[in-house]
Amino acid sequence: MGPHGPHHSGRRRRAARTRRRSSEGTWTVGARLERFSEPVVLAALRNGPAHGYDLAEFLRSWIPEERIDLGNLYRMLRSMENDGIVRSNWTENEPGRAKRMYELTEDGAQLLDAWITSLRSAGNTIAAFLDEYGDTSKGEI
Repeated sequence: MGPHGPHHSGRRRRAARTRRRSSEGTWTVGARLERFSEPVVLAALRNGPAHGYDLAEFLRSWIPEERIDLGNLYRMLRSMENDGIVRSNWTENEPGRAKRMYELTEDGAQLLDAWITSLRSAGNTIAAFLDEYGDTSKGEI
């Protein structure tokens, strides 16, 4: 048994990635929207076909606080292509080396609509929470 009870190994647990306490004792929170990059990419492709780097720039404009990992972006695009959500082809008519161009399929457009419905619902829940508890000057919960 460790010094902190029977289920404690003695190793310090890592804090959640979304919250940190500063040296002054104040909390900072990075509220994350899990998988938000997928609807953002779908929305970009609704505007028309795009290359991976263009999609990364579009993501940066919507999620500036997150680091865009190009490897993860290309894995997500490949998965979406395997699921019939996007399709791609190689373009060679532009300067430089050939690039893969991605476009939205009909299934992808339907998925984006489903994302919008889900995000709207989540937004309503968050708005209700903020209406109820968002006035931090009250100092009460």
